[in-house]
Amino acid sequence: MTDDPRATRTPTLEDVARAAGVSRATVSRVVNGVRNVDPAIQEAVRQAVAVTGYTPNRAARSLVTRRADSVALVVSGTGVEPGAPDPGGSGDQGAFTTRVFADPFFGRVVTGVVNYLRPRGMHPVLMFADTSRAREEVLSYLRQGRADGALVVSTHAGDPLPGLLTEAGLAAVLYARPARPVPVSYVDLAHEDGARLAAEHLLARGCRRIVTVSGPLDVPASEARLAGFRDTMARHGHRDVPVAEGQFTQESGEEAMERLLAQQPDLDGVFAANDLMALGACHVLRERGRSVPGDVAVVGFDDSSAALACRPPLTTVRQPVEEMAAEMTRLLLDRLTRPDRPPTSVIFEPELVVRGSA
Repeated sequence: MTDDPRATRTPTLEDVARAAGVSRATVSRVVNGVRNVDPAIQEAVRQAVAVTGYTPNRAARSLVTRRADSVALVVSGTGVEPGAPDPGGSGDQGAFTTRVFADPFFGRVVTGVVNYLRPRGMHPVLMFADTSRAREEVLSYLRQGRADGALVVSTHAGDPLPGLLTEAGLAAVLYARPARPVPVSYVDLAHEDGARLAAEHLLARGCRRIVTVSGPLDVPASEARLAGFRDTMARHGHRDVPVAEGQFTQESGEEAMERLLAQQPDLDGVFAANDLMALGACHVLRERGRSVPGDVAVVGFDDSSAALACRPPLTTVRQPVEEMAAEMTRLLLDRLTRPDRPPTSVIFEPELVVRGSA
């Protein structure tokens, strides 16, 4: 037989209090992260927790702190509304989630979020808000306290979710500047500066018949990249640049490249607004007998896994997605700790990564 209470039962707050020589209420305050506890007492309680082997009951802790210790990672966009016509024939919102998981950008966002949360004992809950019903489900989930706040990655300019979250008084941070003014914090990239780097690189290589594959023009990042590219080209005497709109997918990059070749057969430079579309453009150019970069130089955007999958490897503008996602998460946790702090923004700088395609 042993007198050690841990041998027969789970250690309790009372065990920790006895070991630390403080009250049960004091132990509870320390364990639940309540401020204004003397540092020496905090240390004594932590040592007692280690000695007794006490593990806080997560459910009980949530009742005290009113925190779920999880956040919702919400990918918000447009899908097929229930009962609406489905031109793509998917019959549900499956096409939206398929597009999300096919794009390496979203995997990098998840990596940045998880790597920031995991050391803090927190976890993300992945949610999709591609219809009005799905948006209501997200709002309900947060109102019920099942997650402490939302990290929102929006895929279209008219997305109502950021406004709905702020109107409901729910904590949220956005990846990318909202298209309309909303009192919410966000992280973003200096997209116009990134496109400027791409234009200057193509011009420095001696390209003179340059075209661009834009992203969907209802997305603010796409608009900014196109504006930055056009402005830089105009500053170098190229008053008009042929543009074909894509959808940030490899297939749309292929289709856009076909249209641009028909419009300007002797093109010698291409800027695509993301790496997947640049990869598609390179496929079409090779099929047409054009060497990259010998006949046509190609520059992408993002520095994603698609840039390394390209042959030759893609010269691209780096968007530090993992770092941006981590900062987005930090802003949300700071908002939870200090709810009265005003919304803020953090803008990251792009970087040109030169490889074999240009």
